[in-house]
Amino acid sequence: MNAAICLFVSYILPLTDTAMQNAPLTRRRFLQQSSLLAAATVFAGPALLKGRARPLAGVRLGFIGVGLRGRNHVQVAMQLPGVVIKAIADPDPDAIARTQAMLTGASQAQALAFSKGDHDFENLLRRDDIDAVIIATPWEWHTPQAVAAMRAGKPVGLEVPSVVTLKDAWDLVNTHEKTGVHLMCLENVCYRRDVLAVLNMVRQGVLGDIVHLEGGYEHDLREVKFNDGKSFYGNGVEFGEKARSEARWRTAHSVSRNGDLYPTHGLGPVAEMIDLNRGNVMTRLTSYATKSTGLHQYVVDHGGPDHPNAKVKFKLGDIVTTQIACAGGQTILLTHDTNLPRPYSLGFRVQGNRGLWMDVAKSIYVEGVSKPHQWDAFQPWQDKYDHPYWKNEGEKAASAGHGGMDYFVIKEFVESVRERKAPPMDVYDAAAWSAITPLSEASIAAGSKTVDIPDFTRGKWKTRRPVFALT
Repeated sequence: MNAAICLFVSYILPLTDTAMQNAPLTRRRFLQQSSLLAAATVFAGPALLKGRARPLAGVRLGFIGVGLRGRNHVQVAMQLPGVVIKAIADPDPDAIARTQAMLTGASQAQALAFSKGDHDFENLLRRDDIDAVIIATPWEWHTPQAVAAMRAGKPVGLEVPSVVTLKDAWDLVNTHEKTGVHLMCLENVCYRRDVLAVLNMVRQGVLGDIVHLEGGYEHDLREVKFNDGKSFYGNGVEFGEKARSEARWRTAHSVSRNGDLYPTHGLGPVAEMIDLNRGNVMTRLTSYATKSTGLHQYVVDHGGPDHPNAKVKFKLGDIVTTQIACAGGQTILLTHDTNLPRPYSLGFRVQGNRGLWMDVAKSIYVEGVSKPHQWDAFQPWQDKYDHPYWKNEGEKAASAGHGGMDYFVIKEFVESVRERKAPPMDVYDAAAWSAITPLSEASIAAGSKTVDIPDFTRGKWKTRRPVFALT
């Protein structure tokens, strides 16, 4: 078989069913693969047979969900060279109007709008003048919309958490493997400046052999979860149909679910530091939840004990902790804490046999360099190990959301689409990181029993190599 055909086979086989790939080479399987190869060769064209298809000259984006988070992504994307905001879909006419105003205010053409109900996004996906989509909708819509996009041949940038159920996670993986269409997990905290500096330190061995990591979502969201529509950050006590923004849908998860509902901000960054899904894998977890008091107390304090929402029973524990074991011998501790008064923190801790970094106090200790038993301020270390992303494009990123993180996550997605290549945080990361939510729910429901974490790569983690933030 000549080199061109070998390259093509390596491209097309991932599009077939995984079980078929692992089966013995029977006559039937040989004929199936031969037919697939012959048919696809006709339509592949010379670009594919020479290796990889040519990069796109520009990227025409569609946005599914243009609420606050979706509009933030639009704002970043329309500043990137060669990007056209081609279409937007959202059943909320106000969200559509605000997005169109953003575009015209930046002297850009208005986007095609799809706002006729919850499923009008499907018409957006049918268009052949859209190269990729970014999805920023309520959580329960993430997987069905991402699956529909991949089936339509549109690469996906998917907001977090990517899934609600374990079935969702497998649906994402299976759809990617059957279609060959890529999905990028839009976990922006992986690009935080201090996080990338620590990643540099880890890769250079400054902290030694990493043995334990911590992270979480420790963010007082009570004013977000109870938003009465009078002000985004106010003293509202409404959620559901009477509320606005995220309170219309997000608070319902706190009523009916008990687990780590938002794991990827804490898990994604530390996952990259120990090469999860690329040489390492999570194997099992155990989760615990405290009693639920915070949301009820907030309603009583701001709406009174007789307010109807004071009678709501919130299932979500105020603090959920999840301990994770990894094949490489590391442990990870995740914390979900959104219903109590507290300053914001993601609670990072990265500890090796030569030192550790903690983000709450912006402190670091490196044996042999720091004074014995005394913390160093982290800023000089960050300056020394600052990642090239921030050195080279920090000024461009500064105007983007979340301190610049959003610039890099959208830029990397657009580049993966333009170059027709796999993204740095792929469908296996999206599935594994977000699956912590249903797995933590299962553990807590079973009395904090240890549960196994599925290997969404089906063993490929053993040969996959790190790609994130390599320069």
